Amino acid sequence: MGEPKRHRVLMVSDFFYPNFGGVENHIYYLSQCLLKLGHKVVVMTHAYGNRSGVRYMTGGLKVYYVPWKPFLMQNTLPTFYGTLPIIRTILIREKISLVHGHQAFSTLCHEALMHARTMGYKVVFTDHSLYGFADVGSIHMNKVLQFTLADVSQAICVSHTSKENTVLRSGLPPEKVFVIPNAVDTAMFKPATERPSGNEIVIVVISRLVYRKGADLLVEVIPEVCRIYPNVRFIVGGDGPKRVRLEEMREKHSLQDRVEMLGAVPHARVRSVLISGHIFLNSSLTEAFCIAILEAASCGLLTVSTRVGGVPEVLPDDMIVLAEPDPSDMVQAIKKAISILPKIDPQAMHNRMKKLYNWHDVAKRTEIVYDRALKCSNQSLLERLSRYLSCGAWAGKLFCLVMIIGFLLWRLLQLWQPAEDIEVVPDILLPHDEDREILHDFKSSNEEHSLR
Repeated sequence: MGEPKRHRVLMVSDFFYPNFGGVENHIYYLSQCLLKLGHKVVVMTHAYGNRSGVRYMTGGLKVYYVPWKPFLMQNTLPTFYGTLPIIRTILIREKISLVHGHQAFSTLCHEALMHARTMGYKVVFTDHSLYGFADVGSIHMNKVLQFTLADVSQAICVSHTSKENTVLRSGLPPEKVFVIPNAVDTAMFKPATERPSGNEIVIVVISRLVYRKGADLLVEVIPEVCRIYPNVRFIVGGDGPKRVRLEEMREKHSLQDRVEMLGAVPHARVRSVLISGHIFLNSSLTEAFCIAILEAASCGLLTVSTRVGGVPEVLPDDMIVLAEPDPSDMVQAIKKAISILPKIDPQAMHNRMKKLYNWHDVAKRTEIVYDRALKCSNQSLLERLSRYLSCGAWAGKLFCLVMIIGFLLWRLLQLWQPAEDIEVVPDILLPHDEDREILHDFKSSNEEHSLR
């Protein structure tokens, strides 16, 4: 057998470091593991503050912070064609063979996939979220997703529920969609050497305090649990518009000594917060996967979570207690968790997580998707336009017009700046220590300064 094919991948998303979140972590860890497998990986995102230009991260990961400022919720302003010249330049400079976009919310992701297909590149899309079908925002986003995925080579979802949701929203053939779950850095998220002692039970919440994450449920659940169990204390990490409601709840029920509000928690401090507790509480109203549950379980915490989206797929039944997104049902779930808490062995739970979730396994499975994407046949513009026409009576014609204009602009760019005039950058290959985990290196460095 010959040498395995070395891919040259451009990861694109509006969400990347120094911002922290599930998508940002996924892109970083996946990129590091793909680098270790011998592939070339380059990340493209928008500028963060004064952080623009080219930066290098751990393992030689190259990041292009293009000079576009975020417009709303870390998303760049949609321009359709404004990003075409810089995306084309990066693709040629880095000799990219495949473009991998992340997150349906990301404007930059949609534009990069559109331009990459115009230029004949194979593209892969990973969906990290669930969306509805009835509200105005979801209807709009679903139509945008239908446009982007009409010509995508392959797609990845993080759970089977997410796959079903994406297929229904986009009309993508199910055989083109693969399920590859997220993973957790078990080298970083380890249990404490000793569990918190005493009769006190600490319940930890780390989440953005917004409606979608169920902050309103917490306002009703916390006082009831504190009333039933005098020895229970809550630690709430996170910030957001719903923090005011939690502060008001704490004042109203005089729980200042039993509900600790930490505010925004840097990713480097998440483990230290988790290991101070016994139970992790997730109250999300919608989740495609939820990496926070993996991090908590890896630290040896028993999880109580709402039964929504892909959450039931994440952990075995003996490691999680599920409840409907209803205050009374969540209180009952917490009661059940407290009753089985003495049977929980944090170290045994951590060892199981090491076997269940591994970023190197995620990278190898993603590698297979890349191989399949590159085997997809090349299609002419007319063949591709037929796919967009099927997106709707009016929307299909509009999508075709957008793609035709993009194709003409790309041809003009080829005349104005031929590919031969764009300097190709040399590859920088850094030696890897095979006996040391890449993610352990990331842990030992200060995440907030790793890009400086």
